[in-house]
Amino acid sequence: MVTAHAASGKKLFLHLLWKEAVLPSGPFFAFVPCRHKHKKKWATTTPRMPSTRLALQVFDMNYGVQFGSLWPSIRIGLLSEQKYGALVNNYSDAQKVTEHLEEMHAVDFIWESQNVVQDPDSVAKHDASKPNSSPETWTKPSEPQARLFPSFCTSISPNIKCYTFPKGDISLFHPARPDILGILGYYLLDAASVLPVLALNVQPDDLVLDLCAAPGGKTLALLQTGCCRKLAANDLSVSRTGRLHHVLHSYLPKELCNIVRITSWDGRKWGDLEKNTYDRVLVDVPCTNDRHSVIEEDNNMFMRMRKGERQMLPMLQLELLVAGMRAAKPGGNVVYSTCSLSQLQNEYVVERAMELLAIQYDINVQVEDLSYFRKCFQNTFSFYPDCRLGELILPHLTANFGPMYFCKLHRLN
Repeated sequence: MVTAHAASGKKLFLHLLWKEAVLPSGPFFAFVPCRHKHKKKWATTTPRMPSTRLALQVFDMNYGVQFGSLWPSIRIGLLSEQKYGALVNNYSDAQKVTEHLEEMHAVDFIWESQNVVQDPDSVAKHDASKPNSSPETWTKPSEPQARLFPSFCTSISPNIKCYTFPKGDISLFHPARPDILGILGYYLLDAASVLPVLALNVQPDDLVLDLCAAPGGKTLALLQTGCCRKLAANDLSVSRTGRLHHVLHSYLPKELCNIVRITSWDGRKWGDLEKNTYDRVLVDVPCTNDRHSVIEEDNNMFMRMRKGERQMLPMLQLELLVAGMRAAKPGGNVVYSTCSLSQLQNEYVVERAMELLAIQYDINVQVEDLSYFRKCFQNTFSFYPDCRLGELILPHLTANFGPMYFCKLHRLN
């Protein structure tokens, strides 16, 4: 009887255990999900791929095809320390600043380009007295060279000075110090960022729009030309606009701030807000920011939560470029730029914008030839030789600037 009773009790126990395991009630329910919770917790703590590594994998797949044998060199450049340029602030004691920079054996690459125009096969040694000379003292290129480099002396502002260390020199600039008025003498930036401003070729008394202005390096370069009658500097992000305010207040006298209007509007709507208004428009769009994406986790475009934003970038870029073209006057010029190597964000955006402007707005646009930039600045930057529209600066160990894409568009009507 004892044995039968024990067997009966065991069957009852097993029955109750099965019943409680199946039904969501009873004291045994907690036992089964415990294993499940453990597995779920283990799964969520599995290390995720860093955004920088994901970015590099995507670039390897896409850019390996796009650039072929050039990609390994570009890749090393992206992963290596970036070179900088020192944009001289003409509203400080510029002569003292340039003397200091030349003592460090840095050279004004914009002035050096004039030597390339005069002698395409060689570059003369830097003349420390020339950067402060007036345009009237420049030596004009011969007629054949003038045809090769169209209107170069008139298309590069003599007021913009940007110092870099020569190719292969990895020296670093010291942070700028304020003068007695509290104004900083130079602004450190990727020297390739100056090229879109040079391509825009601001003329005296021009009305200028910088559609995506923050953090402010290109805006500051536009103001160094001394040609802006008014400058509208816009950026959708309020926090980035705050950085722009800080940059301008650190580098400009208070009276000059009156010609700058800073806004935080949606740039895509600018074509409706102020159409047919500006002589010159710079559209330096948000992009994958390739160098940042393979180096920094912070604010990385390849973060999982930003996947949708990243996929929509070409559409955003297209809308911004179309808005910039509509904001320009008939006969005005627009420069589109990114810091990405991607054809999808560069040439394809330009081509699609031209089609859209013609079909939807009856605006005809012509791409300007900037090939002379390659020859003039070959001693400072590494240019991609097969860019179909515009120009592309490639990172390279001996000249580790960029990436920087820029394309100049002329509005015909």
